[in-house]
Amino acid sequence: MIGIFYGSSVGNTRFVAEKLAQLLPDSQLNPVEQATQPDIEKYDFLILGTSTWGVGNLQDDFETFVDTLSLCNLEGKKVALFGLGDQFTYPDTFCNGMGKLYEIIKDKGCVFVGAWPCEEYDFSDSLALIDGKFIGLALDEDNEPDLTDYRLKEWVKIL
Repeated sequence: MIGIFYGSSVGNTRFVAEKLAQLLPDSQLNPVEQATQPDIEKYDFLILGTSTWGVGNLQDDFETFVDTLSLCNLEGKKVALFGLGDQFTYPDTFCNGMGKLYEIIKDKGCVFVGAWPCEEYDFSDSLALIDGKFIGLALDEDNEPDLTDYRLKEWVKIL
């Protein structure tokens, strides 16, 4: 079973998480503001989705969710990340929320899957870049919503 956990302020991340759940029939949607430690630990595969706010901050609901996440035993669990950002208005912090989330859990023994190429984007910097790729799927619903469905379908194949 796959647990999709998302935080969404204006609905874009929730919208993407719902589309992702349709592509992954064995998944369950979980808004992070309601998630508990047992909710997280019951899954062997976690997909975490956050947007980036302001100049590179995690989405508000994730600010408290990471406290819960840090208590969880993630040893051996597969984890995939997706992040939303605005590559034109915030080119130097594009999808930083996803990068910050990675930094918080990278030493918890989980196995990250779903790295995504960065060549089709127009940004100058991102904390989500690890070894020349995004640590997960980067989406820009503000400027490239027409690419979201394609990118989600291709990302699911990688997962």
